[in-house]
Amino acid sequence: MFKIAHQQVKYGYVSVDSEMDRWKGALEKYEMTWPNVSGLKGWASEAAADYNVTFVPFNLLLDEQGNIIAKNLHGKALQSKLAELFRK
Repeated sequence: MFKIAHQQVKYGYVSVDSEMDRWKGALEKYEMTWPNVSGLKGWASEAAADYNVTFVPFNLLLDEQGNIIAKNLHGKALQSKLAELFRK
């Protein structure tokens, strides 16, 4: 979690892994300590279908109600969008 203008951004991770060992290994290797879920169904995952995830890494920026604000922002584009949202 990081802060921008006293606002908090929370991360969550939905895995498209189909093997428990690979999923848990990635969590440890990349130190993903935020909430993580996996149905271990690979690309047949309900979350992948719900959000139309077709490649990884894939990210969504959601508002507090769970509405999609933006997709696949990285680096400066993500920082810029967050700064814009927190100015409101």
